[in-house]
Amino acid sequence: MSRKAKKLSDERLLALYRQMLTIRAFEQKVLACHKRGLVQGAAHTYTGMEAVGVGVSAALRDDDYVTSTHRGHGHAIARGLDVNRMLAEIFGRGTGYCKGKGGSMHIADVSAGMLGADGIVGGGIPIAVGAAMGCRALGHDRVVACFFGEGACNQGSFHEALNMAAIQKLGVVFVCENNHWALSADFEVTTSVANVADRAASYGMPGHIVDGNDVEAVVAATEPAVNNARRGDGPCLIECKTYRWEGHSVFARPDPRPDDQVSSWKQKDPIERTQRALFDRGVSDAKGDAQMRDEVARLMDEAEKFAAGSPMPDPQDAFEDVYA
Repeated sequence: MSRKAKKLSDERLLALYRQMLTIRAFEQKVLACHKRGLVQGAAHTYTGMEAVGVGVSAALRDDDYVTSTHRGHGHAIARGLDVNRMLAEIFGRGTGYCKGKGGSMHIADVSAGMLGADGIVGGGIPIAVGAAMGCRALGHDRVVACFFGEGACNQGSFHEALNMAAIQKLGVVFVCENNHWALSADFEVTTSVANVADRAASYGMPGHIVDGNDVEAVVAATEPAVNNARRGDGPCLIECKTYRWEGHSVFARPDPRPDDQVSSWKQKDPIERTQRALFDRGVSDAKGDAQMRDEVARLMDEAEKFAAGSPMPDPQDAFEDVYA
């Protein structure tokens, strides 16, 4: 079943638009810094998918939890993580969220409900179910939003975790960010069903298909799912159809995707769509929009200065934050 958008208030939509601009600018900064040799290790950008992370996070409470993916910068920013510390982590500096030991694919901040990104495809799905079980055991009504890509729906962890969540009626909202491509394989040649959401029925949970480039549609689908999960009515699977603009990672060359497919999806830019909505409503105009973009650009320049000026991790830190 698909969900259509309902209009958000002008103030709320403008705030979400700024978050989307921040994510886009952050990813552009990451790519620019990688070209200059400042980024340590791989980085998987979220450009083009901003409406999903922002729309889902808008439906959550501050004390809810999120599990992320290797393409998790957008999730982290949508949850309110500081771009200075995020970029420092990607630079491998000691001021990063994981003291430079995690890098791009492993940013976490438990205090903000960000239980962490995961470089393993589908790795965050069972963690989300475990977190939801923990919330129930502690008597909390917190909800866990679990992000994963379409490739994860063919992993064993996906089936086992969704089955457990359904049996236990756990408070998890499973969010598939279907950007249609894995590293080099098209979704159509790797998956037996037309939609990831079609698999929800196998576990007795609702499944919804959403235009992942429409932030209002994402909010409209996520809010009732979160409310149901919080009441104890069980999990839901939301499939957001979207598209990543860049290659799989900064190291993935050449890009196997057809040029006309990439350009076609860029015409569905979630940021431009939200901008048009704000202009049409009279909430913003070209001057106000340019001012907001300049402010966001300055934030990114400050983040680069912070990250580049931060110290490398102390060697002793390698023996901290280790659990057995």
